[in-house]
Amino acid sequence: MPKASSKTPSFEQAMAELESLVETMEQGELSLEESLKCFERGVVLTRTCQQVLKEAEQKIQILSNNNPDADLEPFENSE
Repeated sequence: MPKASSKTPSFEQAMAELESLVETMEQGELSLEESLKCFERGVVLTRTCQQVLKEAEQKIQILSNNNPDADLEPFENSE
């Protein structure tokens, strides 16, 4: 089972770890306790990925706004 990191992983790292967790769980050789730990880690990683995608979508919306007279709004990064 991959180790949990105290630092927030990048999107790519989170996706790679999620894929690894899925492969490990699909093998069916984990105990119930290990499976639950993998599932919990997967939930955390999924939320991380969702947040990164949400922030990327916000940036794209800001950058693709075609109204040159619009007021610029600061983008708040959660990091």
